[in-house]
Amino acid sequence: MVRGRLGGARRAEPGTVHGGDRLVVAGDGRVDQLFQQRALTSTLSKEKLEPKLPWTADFSAGTVRFIGLAELAGALGLVLPAATGIAPILSPLAASGLALMMVLAALTHLRRKEPAAIVLNVVLFFAAAVIAWGRFGPYAG
Repeated sequence: MVRGRLGGARRAEPGTVHGGDRLVVAGDGRVDQLFQQRALTSTLSKEKLEPKLPWTADFSAGTVRFIGLAELAGALGLVLPAATGIAPILSPLAASGLALMMVLAALTHLRRKEPAAIVLNVVLFFAAAVIAWGRFGPYAG
């Protein structure tokens, strides 16, 4: 319910953005930027990535490229379906997939004893989880 001009409650218009949705929409853009930056692994060679991303030494070039493409697809999946109105169910699915990827990435960094990288994975996990919750849950449009 939304408050009307005279203070009375009225039904919200379909398709309008409300307080909780604004948080999820704003969160989509920031999280999308973070995942797009991480998705550079899909475009750069493994040799160029190793100095910046030491975990790439543990994986083949094809696997590193696949991880980057999956993160890029997830980042696009966070924003495009909700923004275009085409198959909006894909946004929470993309957020759920990215949350799962962050759990797996944190496990990789834990195995490699890279605590600083785990912090970023945890932040991105919670951001993706909040978006998934907002899109699947009570704020789903």
